[in-house]
Amino acid sequence: RRCLSTLLGTLSNSCEWNGYDDRNAVKVLLEAGANPNLGDDFSSVYETAREKGVHSLEVLVSREDEFSNRLSSRASFRGCSALHYAALTDDLQTVRMLLDAGANPLQKNDLGHTPLTYAKEGEMATLLKEPSSRDRERQVNYCLFFSAAIRRKENGWYDEEHPLVFLFLGSSGIGKTELAKQVARYMHKDIKKGFIRMDMSEFQEKHEVAKFIGSPPGYVGHEEGGQLTKLLKQCPNAMVLFDEVDKAHPDVLTIMLQLFDEGRLTDGKGKTIECKDAIFIMTSNAASDEIAQHALQLRQEAQEQSRRRLAENLDDVQKSEITISNTFKEQVIRPILKAHFRRDEFLGRINEIVYFLPFCHTELIQLVSRELHYWAKKAKQRHNITLLWERPVLELLAGGYNLHYGARSIKHEVLINTC
Repeated sequence: RRCLSTLLGTLSNSCEWNGYDDRNAVKVLLEAGANPNLGDDFSSVYETAREKGVHSLEVLVSREDEFSNRLSSRASFRGCSALHYAALTDDLQTVRMLLDAGANPLQKNDLGHTPLTYAKEGEMATLLKEPSSRDRERQVNYCLFFSAAIRRKENGWYDEEHPLVFLFLGSSGIGKTELAKQVARYMHKDIKKGFIRMDMSEFQEKHEVAKFIGSPPGYVGHEEGGQLTKLLKQCPNAMVLFDEVDKAHPDVLTIMLQLFDEGRLTDGKGKTIECKDAIFIMTSNAASDEIAQHALQLRQEAQEQSRRRLAENLDDVQKSEITISNTFKEQVIRPILKAHFRRDEFLGRINEIVYFLPFCHTELIQLVSRELHYWAKKAKQRHNITLLWERPVLELLAGGYNLHYGARSIKHEVLINTC
């Protein structure tokens, strides 16, 4: 079960690293179903000898036969995964192969070190700093401007008279809501108060404005207050998520415009709530088909370009990152948004529009792997059943991906095929 980390450990400490053949061995193990996240169970020679009740010399000889005599007898390798060892060898291709197979770059060994700790600066370090595999374009596209704006706010470089406003665009199940939750966790210790989620499909009618800010005096429910205003009073600097904002009634959008423009909101009782320090995120499925199709086209072009580079020069292969052009945003996306929101001033108060692209193949493999491990853990706990699978299973389940349902389609595909 730990043959992969053992192999990479051997290679990382050997003076006979034979690139192609050794990477082939890793590939064979991965295709045979080896788990890239299993850790080595070897600590130091002396600790292992004490645990097993044998002489330290016996452990040392065994360790040198299995690995290499270049290892420190005092160093601990317990918990090191294949990715830790691949980082030690500074072999970029093997690291990419492991990441593609679902290796976790954030996994720590017993010393608390991630693979990044052992990586040299440069492309290797960049690759391991990022949370998934080498196809990073989705994270680059939807996190870059968002995270930069958050950092500017934290450092005081923002307009204090206006709150930050973002619009997340993309199909369902692609991670829009999850990203908002994660940033709220980062910014607020009390996530229950610091994260406010408003389902805008509940505000499709004109009279439902009262639910938003509260009923005026003399109307039923006046004392109860509005759903949003009550929560903003408790945490004026909250992360506020307006989910599926395109479904809201135009009168609700008018109230939101005041909120975004002035950073304040007047409730049904006439009281004003100052919330200039809040961060507002709207999500929408508007233009999701257009974004998905455009992204798929760009990705195919990038892959074709990489194949041409590979055919011409083995050393000239680059990452296939993709970027949505300003022309596409202005000529395709903006008219769709104007048709939905019907006013330029509303769009004008948005600091950044963040585009969420369909999952690439590598990300789908990782989603499938994560779901399978989740159900394998459940099967072991509840029924003492051990679930094992090979690489073709990941490929087959990844084929069930539906652009319109995102990660939810993967969850469904794994569920119906494993349970």
